[in-house]
Amino acid sequence: MNNFQRPAWLGKDSIAPWIFLAPSAAGFILFYIIPFGMGIVYSFTDATVGGAFVGFGNYAALLNSRSFHKASMNTLLFTGISVPLLILLSLMLALLLNRQRWTRSWLQTSFILPLVVPVASITMIWQIFMDWNGALNAWMHSHSWGRIDWMQSDWSIGVVVVLYIWKNIGYDMILFLAGLQAIPVSYYESARMDGASKLRQFVHITRVYLTPTMIFVVLISIINSFKVFRETYLLAGDYPYDRIYMVQHYMNNMFFSLDIQKLTAGATLMVGCILILVFILLAIERRFQSFME
Repeated sequence: MNNFQRPAWLGKDSIAPWIFLAPSAAGFILFYIIPFGMGIVYSFTDATVGGAFVGFGNYAALLNSRSFHKASMNTLLFTGISVPLLILLSLMLALLLNRQRWTRSWLQTSFILPLVVPVASITMIWQIFMDWNGALNAWMHSHSWGRIDWMQSDWSIGVVVVLYIWKNIGYDMILFLAGLQAIPVSYYESARMDGASKLRQFVHITRVYLTPTMIFVVLISIINSFKVFRETYLLAGDYPYDRIYMVQHYMNNMFFSLDIQKLTAGATLMVGCILILVFILLAIERRFQSFME
């Protein structure tokens, strides 16, 4: 008598999802996983074709590069400024919309619109607004104030931070709003009956039950901060002002100069840093979930 049992994932009802996922999985492996694996291999060689193994030589050269140091510090500065501001503003808007229910639908739409606007259109709008002869300088000139070359001064990082917040605040706000609406209203009613103030309700209810959403929003915001390169590149070109010369600019310039070894080493380091951050945030979330249980 045959006692062999088919694994659950090979059942008739389980095969269909795998069949539908196969084309997407194949494309992801072919165009993302395999190229990234090849890039890691190239970062340890001295040439892409017939190269010899050089160990961590490319990484040492990368870490000794002044351009990479400048790009790394600018990237850390930008992320350190823009992400906390984005989290704070989006959380404040979500708390406001969670109370003002009658304006929620159209305000959600207005804040989410920048996400669907093409990058080229966003760049054109900001060029018109921030150019030397743009709308902002024209307004300042009309008030007898001096013009500022926004993208060729230390103000440039402020411009990029505002652009990043403007583009992503709607998405983070929607995530926070979903987290707020998932908190049972009965918790707040019980707290009010016990005489808890608004501040105590926020600290002991909202902050606690919004922590998983907060961790996810922080992670998404940090990842999105690396995507602002497209707008910065279109605004300021290959070699922008020093203050907004990011890691992505460095890797883009290494690609155009065909320095594949530094390019792949830089990309591997950046992905490694992001993965470490992801693991730390996920570990915090797991500890929080175990604490709540």
